[in-house]
Amino acid sequence: MKKVILGTAGHIDHGKSSVVKALTGIDPDRLKEEKERGITIDLGFANLNYPDVVVGIVDVPGHERLIKNMLAGVGGIDMVMLVVAADEGVMPQTKEHLAICDLLKIKSGIIVLNKADLVDEETLELAKEDIKEAVKGTFLENAETVAVSAKTGFNIEFLKEKIRELALKVSEKSTDGIFRMPIDRVFTLKGFGTVVTGTVLSGKIAIDSPVEILPKGVLSKVRGLQSHGIQLKEAFAGQRVGINLQGVSKEEIKRGDVVTIPDKIKPSFLVEVKIKLLKDVKPLKNGMPVHFYLTTSETVGKIRLFNKSEILPEEEVFAHIKLNEPVVAMAGDRFILRRFSPLETLGGGVIIDPDPPRKKKEIKLEDLEILFNGSLIEKLEIKIKRRAFQGISISELEGWISSDLTEIRKAVDELVKKGKIINAENTLFHIDIFNDFKNSLLNLLKEFHTNNPFKEGIPKEEIKTKLSLDRFPKVLSLLPYIEDVSVEGNTVRLKSAHKEKIDPMLEMKILKELQKDFQPPSKEELAKTLSIPESQLTDILKILNKQGKVVRINDNLYLLSDTYNKMINLLKDFFSKKNEMTVSEFRTLLNTTRKYAIAYLEHLDSQKITIRVGEVRKLVKRG
Repeated sequence: MKKVILGTAGHIDHGKSSVVKALTGIDPDRLKEEKERGITIDLGFANLNYPDVVVGIVDVPGHERLIKNMLAGVGGIDMVMLVVAADEGVMPQTKEHLAICDLLKIKSGIIVLNKADLVDEETLELAKEDIKEAVKGTFLENAETVAVSAKTGFNIEFLKEKIRELALKVSEKSTDGIFRMPIDRVFTLKGFGTVVTGTVLSGKIAIDSPVEILPKGVLSKVRGLQSHGIQLKEAFAGQRVGINLQGVSKEEIKRGDVVTIPDKIKPSFLVEVKIKLLKDVKPLKNGMPVHFYLTTSETVGKIRLFNKSEILPEEEVFAHIKLNEPVVAMAGDRFILRRFSPLETLGGGVIIDPDPPRKKKEIKLEDLEILFNGSLIEKLEIKIKRRAFQGISISELEGWISSDLTEIRKAVDELVKKGKIINAENTLFHIDIFNDFKNSLLNLLKEFHTNNPFKEGIPKEEIKTKLSLDRFPKVLSLLPYIEDVSVEGNTVRLKSAHKEKIDPMLEMKILKELQKDFQPPSKEELAKTLSIPESQLTDILKILNKQGKVVRINDNLYLLSDTYNKMINLLKDFFSKKNEMTVSEFRTLLNTTRKYAIAYLEHLDSQKITIRVGEVRKLVKRG
């Protein structure tokens, strides 16, 4: 069955709660103080059940000092019931509530002219004209106005039918998105534990599903679900839902937190937005503190305008808002701004990137316009490009923008097909970023092969360091997509680069010089004898080592393979007669100096051929 959320709006004492009670039989004023004082202080809840639609009702307070409570209730509503008292007409909070709903882009609603029993026909008509003027240019400009009396019941049944007609026209929230439910109430029930309530903005959730409460990252599990007193196995977007959480205390969570699925949404202290100010407010200057309201949360932040000193009334501008506390936001979410002091509603807007670039040079006006007004595929392309060498996973994109998961995946597939992005090991990179990496790498490899003709190539990790990409671990996953490059194990080389062959005469000289049994020349001495750079000799010796012609003892000492094998045989023969060997005995065995003997023993220890025990060596038993 279709599920729709209706929110009330209007000035204090115009009868919002009374109309809700007349419609539903449920008193939304649940607090003792509310009943004693006769005013709504916090959010109240009720519901209207029709054969073809369920309308959940969120009743908000009308007092100017309770606007923050009102804002906590309107974040997830689909349509508005603006209540105006016929004997008073439009009042300040009527206008403020209307402006807030307009800024939140609520698309439909109905106007209720309450207390019709207190006025005559002429006054009623004047009140209607007053309302008509107030809603001009807003989403309620063409809304129907219904005169009622919550006290006598006049026209209540008619209003109930009009609400049903309006609800049937409302587009339902998507159940294909990520499950998100901003919390508006937290309480405990004896025998059940902690319960949170809210309006499900998107997705669905079932009993026993794992959940995460953000921004703190509290992990839990759905123990039970309820909507309007009915136990559920599964809850969907558009419903008012109570969730019984497993293993979480009431003190760990609060209004403004968001229940979602684990490891999807990233809380943020900085959001990129487009702001629009109301027409009757003072300009908002760059750097000014503001109260920031998003769904059921409230925090304080500072405005950072792009190349502007202030926002003028009715002006729309791009900005960053640096927040004092993290918010749980997705691209496409709407918010409200109020002046820090004195408190007044300034305007609102839409979040275009909840995880924006920090550096001003990385922010381009054309990107902001696309993030604000582009199609889903265009927005995703810009976001992927903004992540540069860091890349982004599809899972991260799903937690970045408020959209159907199926549509996000389709858009990613389309971007891959068009060659706009590359999906490298489940990390997405923009083609422009890939080309930057490719060009830098090719230049690096060309220079490397020119300067190191005997080397195979560059180790992968060294590439990241040389290209200043150490902070981006996923960037090397792009290597297989560069046709001109060959990756062999941990080594990267140009396919076109031909490793220079060792001059046979030079190789013969090197091997001849090393034919000095167990006292060969050091690498430094060998380079001087052959009159070649030591770095070149290092590369040649590495190749000879790989070919099995020499064995590396340490960075400065190499043995011919035949000599090395002779050493191993002498060692085995010695240990066939004795269990341990001193350095002196080893030196005598090889007929060499102590300096060489120590180098050979350290090598043998490192290869786990021998093991040092105190001042002697023992043979490591194998097999």
